[in-house]
Amino acid sequence: MIVSMQDKGEALLSKCSKGFKSLVRRKQVDSVHVRREGHQLARKLTALDLTAIGVGTTIGAGVYVLVGTVAREHTGPARTVSFLIAGLAAALSTFCYAELASRCPSAGSAYHYAYICIGESVAWLIGWSLILEYTIGGAAIARGISPNMALFLGGEGNLPAFLVRHTIPQLGVVVDPCAAILVLIVTFLLCAGIKESSLVQTIVTTVNVCAMLFIIVAGGYLACKTGWVGYELHGRFFPFGLNGMLAGSAIVFFSYIGFDAVTGAAEETKRPLRDLPLGIGMTLTLCCILYMLVSVVIVGLVPYYALNPDTPISSAFSANGMQWAAQALYIVTAGAVTALCASLMGSLLPQPRLLMAMARDGLLPAFFSDISTRTQVPVKSTVTTGMLAAVLAFFMDVSELSGMVSVGTLLAFTVVAISILILRYSPPEEVPLPSSLQQFIDSVRKQLDDDSQSMERKEFNDADIVEQRPSQSEYGEASIQYPLIEKQFCEDKQNPRRRRNIAIWNIALFCIGVLVLTSAASVEYLPSLVHFSLGAVGAAILLCSLVVLACLNQDEARHSFGHTGGFLCPFVPFLPAACILINSYLLMSLGVGTWIRVSIWLIMGALVYISYGWRHSSLTNAVYVPMAYLDHIYRASSSHQV
Repeated sequence: MIVSMQDKGEALLSKCSKGFKSLVRRKQVDSVHVRREGHQLARKLTALDLTAIGVGTTIGAGVYVLVGTVAREHTGPARTVSFLIAGLAAALSTFCYAELASRCPSAGSAYHYAYICIGESVAWLIGWSLILEYTIGGAAIARGISPNMALFLGGEGNLPAFLVRHTIPQLGVVVDPCAAILVLIVTFLLCAGIKESSLVQTIVTTVNVCAMLFIIVAGGYLACKTGWVGYELHGRFFPFGLNGMLAGSAIVFFSYIGFDAVTGAAEETKRPLRDLPLGIGMTLTLCCILYMLVSVVIVGLVPYYALNPDTPISSAFSANGMQWAAQALYIVTAGAVTALCASLMGSLLPQPRLLMAMARDGLLPAFFSDISTRTQVPVKSTVTTGMLAAVLAFFMDVSELSGMVSVGTLLAFTVVAISILILRYSPPEEVPLPSSLQQFIDSVRKQLDDDSQSMERKEFNDADIVEQRPSQSEYGEASIQYPLIEKQFCEDKQNPRRRRNIAIWNIALFCIGVLVLTSAASVEYLPSLVHFSLGAVGAAILLCSLVVLACLNQDEARHSFGHTGGFLCPFVPFLPAACILINSYLLMSLGVGTWIRVSIWLIMGALVYISYGWRHSSLTNAVYVPMAYLDHIYRASSSHQV
């Protein structure tokens, strides 16, 4: 009876261990060895195309309103500094994205990187969060276009009747046909081909940027004539203090979200090692410059407290007696409409490729991984996501759910920074191979083991010779007379594994410290003593683990991980650590209501993963082999096929 209970306990323990390992299993970086079945995405995008996608997705209509609200309530004339600080904070994430995009240039963006560096369960969490972000984000953007189009045409009465918003009395729902039609048009463009859709994106983004340049040039000219009256505040450049400026930075940080859409098109880039980092960097640089210049001009035209929070730009022109302020309003509105259209295309572009990547890995049905033979895009995934976004845009006012969009993005930013730390200090030592290669794996393993044994026998025989002729020893008589030296050599060989374990534990401790510190800083209802104590504990854990990481040598295997020769993130571990801290703080500041809604979505995702993804994962029957065996196995399988 006791033996039977022990057997059951061991079986249960084995099952739990296997289940946990399946949650942290990691996939292989796509390389020249990995041959995808079926048709491939078309590699047609250049760095300029990627920049147009990134800028179009990042610069939304919010900048045409946000500049007034932030200046009036938080920053005053220091709004330009807030945009600069927010841009520098966003740059931390761009450095991390740039390295991973060039090392792992495949569809899926943050989901793909998390699957390679952290594990399947975290990758699923990120992928599921990004699905929510792209769906709600696209619907919210589409519903924002129709009022701006009505304003551009001179009022809602000038819109065609079938495009006007109206209420269904029985349901009490305001439907937006214009939003749904625009989503369907963008979906059709995305199905036509990546080069065709990127061309349209480039044209629309160019119109938007030209509108912003008009605001900068015309506003700068007018401000020079009036003497930059907005800055004549007798030293009150920071009327709300440093805290107000930082609060403004936290708000405008979200205006930089969108550059990650560039990495969603990684598999369609001609030269990913060069063009992906270049596209990401150019996107952030252009957006930051445009944001700052618009801020400088608008605040210079009128005092910050006189800005209209709804129409800050056009009201700033009107306040200065500009005779063609009405024409300027049309230009500003045209810029807002084109900005929203470009953002809509940028929001709908990455999601089909994310679904395709998840379906390739077996976590979603294979339906989503089909690629059109004619257009070389995932048409089924594109149509599915487009129809879903169109339905949401037609029936639902998703503005209350807009906070959930930020959760997916900030989670992705955080996980990408953690992936950089793992890649540098403890890159995967083993890679999964399909069980169909088991024959070659066993053959190569046996061959390498035999070679290792013969090498050991040779070393043993050499040792006998050394004992007979100590003067010919490589290390002289020291290796015989001083056995501690030989022991030290053995410890050096084992040191990399020990260093990896120390690094992983300190990365985990750093994340725990960040969580404790940001929670203490964000939760308001705790007593001050508890606030201070939690903050001190979190800061101590954070700093100690960061110091240990800084003292450790980075793993040599990082040089051969993925596609080499691309961009490398600088200042590791400090830059990724700062990225994790900033994004975690912003996550904790989103509010309880947002987190409750996100938690419901994540629980739904966990149920989908347990019921389907975990069982159908392509890594279920994978065989893990050391990285050193990989080339030998592929060489053996290739020679067998020949």
